[in-house]
Amino acid sequence: MLDSETKRRIDTARDILVGKVPDPKSQVEQITIALVYKFMDDMDKQSIEMGGKASFFKGEFKKYSWTNIFDPRLGGVEMLNLYGEAITRMSQNENLPELFRNIFKNAFLPYRDPETLKLFLKTINEFTYDHSEKLGDAFEYLLSVLGSQGDAGQFRTPRHIIDFMVQVIGPKKNETVLDPACGTAGFLISAYKYIVESNSKDPKGLKRPLGSGLNAQDKKRIYENFKGYDISPDMVRLSLVNLYLHGFVTPQIYEYDSLTSDDRWNEYADVILANPPFMSPKGGIQPHKRFSVQSNRSEVLFVDYMAEHLTPNGRAAIIVPEGIIFQSAGAYKQLRKYLIEHNYLWAVVSLPQGMFNPYAGVKTSILFLDKALAKKTDKVLFLKVEQDGYELGAQRKALCSDNGDKPEFCPKHSDLPDVLSNLHTWRKAVVDGKPDSYHPTTASALLVSTSQFTDSNDYNLSANRYQEVVRSGKQTHEMISLASLFELSSKKVGNKTDIPVMSVTMNYGLIDQDEKFKRRIASKDIAGYKLVNRNEMVVGFPIDEGVIGFQQKYEAAAVSPAYDIWKLKREDVNLDFLETILRSDHARQLYRQRMRGTAGRRRTIEKKDFLAIEIPLPPLEIQRQIVDEIASHQRIIDGACQVVEGWKPDFEVELAELLPDGIDAWEKVKLGDQLSFVGSGVTPLGGKETYVDEGVLFIRSQNVLWGVCDFSDAAYIEKGVHEEMSRSQVKKNDVLLNITGASIGRSAVYIEDREANVNQHVTILRSNGNIEPNFLMNYLISKEGQDQIWSVQSGASRQALNYQQIKAMKIPLPPLEVQREIVARIARERSIVEGNRELIRIYEEKVKKVIERVWEG
Repeated sequence: MLDSETKRRIDTARDILVGKVPDPKSQVEQITIALVYKFMDDMDKQSIEMGGKASFFKGEFKKYSWTNIFDPRLGGVEMLNLYGEAITRMSQNENLPELFRNIFKNAFLPYRDPETLKLFLKTINEFTYDHSEKLGDAFEYLLSVLGSQGDAGQFRTPRHIIDFMVQVIGPKKNETVLDPACGTAGFLISAYKYIVESNSKDPKGLKRPLGSGLNAQDKKRIYENFKGYDISPDMVRLSLVNLYLHGFVTPQIYEYDSLTSDDRWNEYADVILANPPFMSPKGGIQPHKRFSVQSNRSEVLFVDYMAEHLTPNGRAAIIVPEGIIFQSAGAYKQLRKYLIEHNYLWAVVSLPQGMFNPYAGVKTSILFLDKALAKKTDKVLFLKVEQDGYELGAQRKALCSDNGDKPEFCPKHSDLPDVLSNLHTWRKAVVDGKPDSYHPTTASALLVSTSQFTDSNDYNLSANRYQEVVRSGKQTHEMISLASLFELSSKKVGNKTDIPVMSVTMNYGLIDQDEKFKRRIASKDIAGYKLVNRNEMVVGFPIDEGVIGFQQKYEAAAVSPAYDIWKLKREDVNLDFLETILRSDHARQLYRQRMRGTAGRRRTIEKKDFLAIEIPLPPLEIQRQIVDEIASHQRIIDGACQVVEGWKPDFEVELAELLPDGIDAWEKVKLGDQLSFVGSGVTPLGGKETYVDEGVLFIRSQNVLWGVCDFSDAAYIEKGVHEEMSRSQVKKNDVLLNITGASIGRSAVYIEDREANVNQHVTILRSNGNIEPNFLMNYLISKEGQDQIWSVQSGASRQALNYQQIKAMKIPLPPLEVQREIVARIARERSIVEGNRELIRIYEEKVKKVIERVWEG
């Protein structure tokens, strides 16, 4: 365990540098270089004291010895110049082993302040080189700085997650271990420690000194068996030092790009552990040709690489982003199919959102591969970690109090021990040939047959896809009052500092204020705010709008004093389930029934009436199943919404595919020159009073949507009124364009055979035959067309387009056959979009039915 004095020295060194070297990664590099420099001098002194000679600081490099750096006759500037010159030249010192030369490669002094350097080196001088675990722990503490900083977080995986993965894999003393994206070598160090620890007991199970079960040959083999690759020379340097301080005299860490170079393709490993980069550069990776899965996405290629580089009995644990789990793009699906059909995958562990805060909010999972194990079963085990022992907010503070210098886990705050136990139990059951003997001890455990992946066609690895809510006939759920669930809390924030401020929104529940307003309210301004602790409910009025949210992100947060805070009194409640029920349409109807007040005053609910409301509460396991079922539907809805909301016809792309010079290759003409008629109508005298139940269709702006007309709420006028308004009569294949208000720019082609008129908010654009109606309509709603519309629209109180502005718009005019080809291409895209719109409707209805089923019992 890291001792407090060593921790203090490292913190002091960082504090000295921070004014001149604000970047945490650069601070770590400067401390690393200085420590290695000092340790080489210590080893030279030790050699001389034992009757030998200096190995490192000799010949022309003797003047750079640590002792000479601290020569009292040197002034501050002279000391700075000598040290700066030394670390720059040290990679050329042929007296140094290659390891040390690599550490000093490209090293330099990033500041020129003599006083800062003197204080810094004085602190480094307090360290003494040895091979003890103490120094290794000290360096790991230094590397943890990277894990607590935003832009450097990509280099660091939380230590407890690394250890968890290593414990699942269980590396052995005679096995080769590889991390192909090693960063600071955290996985390699954890695997090494695991092997040492597991070889520290005698046959009777009695504890012996660490590593006492390893002989000299074992240790030599371990040092030779560990390898790491990284594309960054800075990370290679840190990995080399980290391993060296843990006893690896010649660590095998290589600056190597696992994805674009195939120089080491024929090297395999028994154990592979990694958290590879999630992000791909713009344009994607340009990999070599030996991968089984063809892709330019780094996360896909890394998983493929690790699967293909396992020995026949090899095992791997890989952290992956959620795209690997369920994205339907070809490479992702191909990778999942490869892992399943080639017997690699045996378990998937879902990690909680926020695991990699503060530098990445991406949702992740761990894939466990084992070629020998997967061949013995046709099932994959899915498990879910909901709590890992730390807050899932930006600070990632331990949920338990500190124990000395190192936070200790409380089992009640971490699902990892239970998940680990289930993984070990399932593996043993499969190895013993008794898979039916496995009985899960966690509610999240789910065994899925490989045939189900095949049946799903996309080989989706989301457990919720295969989770079935277990029901036995007609269930009757207990109805309980909110009074039995909640009690009011009214604590004020007071003098608490650095506390996040949150708001309740109708659409998203409880969210951070700084996420909404891009700022954080200063602590001094929130003393009168209310304190909301973890798992407490915040209610804003009127609550019939669904303004309810549970605070599950922080240990404590602040909310406006206008909100009510309610503390949960029972533990057999899933908060996601409870929030779903309390925000449902059925619950809102109950709120409305109990509201008091008149139309002219804000209506609200008395607290006693709120507490008297009864809601259904099924058993906890059923609650979780319902939440999972809704979550699986919601993911589909969210994905489909992105397609529907983000799609617009892209003329730049379509024309570029038909002609290399794209849209600029076609002459742009005035729209008015291609129209035989432009006009709109009026609302008949009497307005809505002139509407009839049956008659001629009367088109208003709400009927013209993006590319389609919707007449589900159509109005009608009498035949005589239609004939009087001749300039507003619509013909089949006319293009309709909304010209006022919030719907300005929406356009559709009228394809009905029946007579119709438009009102004053809709303009008719009739082609003269040189322009396809659907080509014109698609151009108007494309990004290019919308940019023109919004650049010319006018109006003081509301947006508006006039005929002159419309006629003056410029539009590309390729030949009719090209127009029709573009229309056909866009129609194919539109059919996919409309399919997603229908998908949203179907799955929103499914969510509604799930919730209704709960209320109906």
